Amino acid sequence: MSEMFWPGEHRAGPAMSDQALLDYLIAAENAWLATLVEAAVAPASAAAELDELVTAADLATVAAGSERDGNPVTALVGLLRDRAGADTARWLHRGLTSQDVLDTALMLCLRDAFTTLAGALDQQVHALIGLTERHRATPLLTRTLTQPALPGTAARKFANWLAGILDAVDTLETLPALPVSAGGAAGTLAATTELTGSAEAALALAGSWADKLGLAPAFPWHTTRAVITRTGDALVGCCDAWGHIANDIAAGVRAGELTEGSGGGSSTMPHKSNPVLTVLLRRTALTAPHLGATLHAASAASVDERADGGWHAEWATLRTLTRRALVAASQATDLLSGLRVDTARAATHQREAHGIYAEQQTMAGLTGRTPAAQYLGATDMLVDLVLQRARNHLKEAQ
Repeated sequence: MSEMFWPGEHRAGPAMSDQALLDYLIAAENAWLATLVEAAVAPASAAAELDELVTAADLATVAAGSERDGNPVTALVGLLRDRAGADTARWLHRGLTSQDVLDTALMLCLRDAFTTLAGALDQQVHALIGLTERHRATPLLTRTLTQPALPGTAARKFANWLAGILDAVDTLETLPALPVSAGGAAGTLAATTELTGSAEAALALAGSWADKLGLAPAFPWHTTRAVITRTGDALVGCCDAWGHIANDIAAGVRAGELTEGSGGGSSTMPHKSNPVLTVLLRRTALTAPHLGATLHAASAASVDERADGGWHAEWATLRTLTRRALVAASQATDLLSGLRVDTARAATHQREAHGIYAEQQTMAGLTGRTPAAQYLGATDMLVDLVLQRARNHLKEAQ
């Protein structure tokens, strides 16, 4: 995958790459063939390890064939049938349609990505717990609409970021289990019913396929695309949380209160240490929502029993959104792990901010009480509540 147009692209590794998709297309076909054999729908002589019939050199052939047929599955099945024994060639892919295989392969790709993403989010939770605890008493001016507002603490700022990350985690964890797609040519399981002799047996066969792949059985979803849009929304939600953090850090860097652990250089100004990770996270947060919107537009464009373009618009969009989220997850982890606070400068800014105790004086006038030495309200309690939520999550994740 190119790294020139999207600095940090390498951090996503093989996730959602062409090779990963090809591997999972083969895995889906392989598991279906094994399911047919185990159910005695296909003869034992049809059994084969289909991955042994394809090499990385075949990737370009399958990709080129995908334009001819509108998707890569038909080209792959043709290649497998050319290289397989007669019984294998006769039985592989029987009962499936290209959308079943491609949608199922995408779910397998997403499963890998979600595993990586969950690990990164947990690392960020750990990092933010550490920052919050270390800076419990560090003064940090609050700002609203860019202006000084009230006295605050760095701990409250970091706890707010932590709550956003935990919200993203909650969204991911409440997603339904990733499903197989097993509808057949028109979403009716007609071919599988014909092969097995009954609708009940056809549904059981689809369930066995799901078990083999470690996915969930599901009602055919060829043109009911909530599986895709919910996934996209969860990924965008993660990018939103990182964008909020990046925006706050950018403002803190400008004020001299926050510093990245390892800033980037300038080609012409050697004195600079640019907040590069912060900038790259903001970039992702700016572009992710549009990718999510494209997935919704594609879903809304579904028609009949197989979509004529909406489905096709999803693949690259989902890949791009997923890979960018993985890149951002890695960058956010590094950013939070190395973030530094200039406690002296932060304290000075709060001490010198004009008018930040005006509300306190008004409240004291209304109540008749002597103004407290600090005006932090329920800050400590709010911080404790978020920290407890974070620790509960980490305990449950063990």
